[in-house]
Amino acid sequence: MTADAKPRPGDVVAAVARSVARTARLLLQGRLTAPRTLAGTVLRDADGGGSTVFRETRAAGRGTDTVLLVVAFRLRWVGSSRWAHAVFRTSCVVNTPLFAGFPGFVSKLWLTDRSSGVYRGLYEWAGASAADAYAQRLGQVLRLVTVPGSVSYAVLEGVGRADVVAGRVRLPGLGAPPSPRGGAAPRPHA
Repeated sequence: MTADAKPRPGDVVAAVARSVARTARLLLQGRLTAPRTLAGTVLRDADGGGSTVFRETRAAGRGTDTVLLVVAFRLRWVGSSRWAHAVFRTSCVVNTPLFAGFPGFVSKLWLTDRSSGVYRGLYEWAGASAADAYAQRLGQVLRLVTVPGSVSYAVLEGVGRADVVAGRVRLPGLGAPPSPRGGAAPRPHA
């Protein structure tokens, strides 16, 4: 499959099924954790706003040479309902098997910008091509539950998660290319 090709629905279902099986193995081996050290941390974005970390997922012993994958979206049907967003944030942990078993997954920070209703996933991924392949599959799944046109992602090479947490690199805005503040120039994907 070329980098510009979209995965077929059957390929997406098969990839998710493999991820669920691998996630089960990670859980059984005690290699999937949910650290709380960054919960409540606000990460700045290119639009001048900020997203708050509300959960972290980490796979132990995976990847040392990583890229960042930033996925952004707005949920459909929840609008500005505070309780609906609270339910989503609480229940989204059940989505862990949909990503943690994909090849190359290292970690994910779950982010929300309550003022704009934008959710983000800040992933560490072993390899840009693996991150891009996952993002294309995720995009197809997210489009079922998001505001049309609100799903975007960027793969950032040469930038570490610590750069974003420290504020040296800002998160890409929804639908916008990433905005580095120092560090290597990112490679955007749409």
